[in-house]
Amino acid sequence: MKRAFKYRFYPTDAQTAELSRTFGCVRKVYNMALAARTEAWARQERVNYNATSAMLTAWKKTGELAYLNEVSSVPLQQALRHLQTAFTHFFGKRAKYPRFKSRKKSRKSAEYTTSAFRLCDGKLTLAKMTEPLDIVWSRPLPEGAKPSTATVSQDSAGRWFVSLLCDDPGVKPLPARGNAVGIDAGLEHLLTLSTGEKITNPRHERRDVLLWPRPSATLPARPGATAPTAGRPGSGLRRSTRGSPTGAATRCTRSPLGSFVKTKRS
Repeated sequence: MKRAFKYRFYPTDAQTAELSRTFGCVRKVYNMALAARTEAWARQERVNYNATSAMLTAWKKTGELAYLNEVSSVPLQQALRHLQTAFTHFFGKRAKYPRFKSRKKSRKSAEYTTSAFRLCDGKLTLAKMTEPLDIVWSRPLPEGAKPSTATVSQDSAGRWFVSLLCDDPGVKPLPARGNAVGIDAGLEHLLTLSTGEKITNPRHERRDVLLWPRPSATLPARPGATAPTAGRPGSGLRRSTRGSPTGAATRCTRSPLGSFVKTKRS
């Protein structure tokens, strides 16, 4: 079974510049390929991964996009493969139409395959780099595991991470069983199984209701506020006796739940 092991690392200034340049090129290639496939979709033409890969080769030969040759070609090819996967899910009605990547909002990442990185003696070196990454090995990799991909990413807080995808021989799938059970969700019981077992609803919302803020008469008045007077707007005291059989003034107060309650005032 494949597992991803994520670690944090601290790049040097040269590595930061190289990775930032790679992120920009990956986003550029992805958006250009998506635009080309969208235009072909409008013409009722199908463009696959091989066609976008040929486009990438042509883009690198132009003067405007010559900077694409400065970074490793593997993350650029992986971006095209990810776009192909997105279109496969779209045509299979499992996802929406792919969207363009934003420089500010989209996740910054680049994926390297085995031909673009080297892992030796606990040191990971990426393509176009001379020094290994300063990785904090918070947990060891499985014994004898050989990562198939290395994905470098940066979050919104500026932290750098690398995720290594490899086969974990220690994780084995559970044996298949021929038993099947039906599940019905309800209110009185959270789940009811076809075997007759019932799982009680914990009703966490009842506990959360007690934590909701409620207005309190003991709260201090805001600075500059004056006490309400009879007949003054906002005081809640109505001098009109209309609707009161005894002719007494009435006062409207707000209950803790937000509704108004009318009370008599002698």
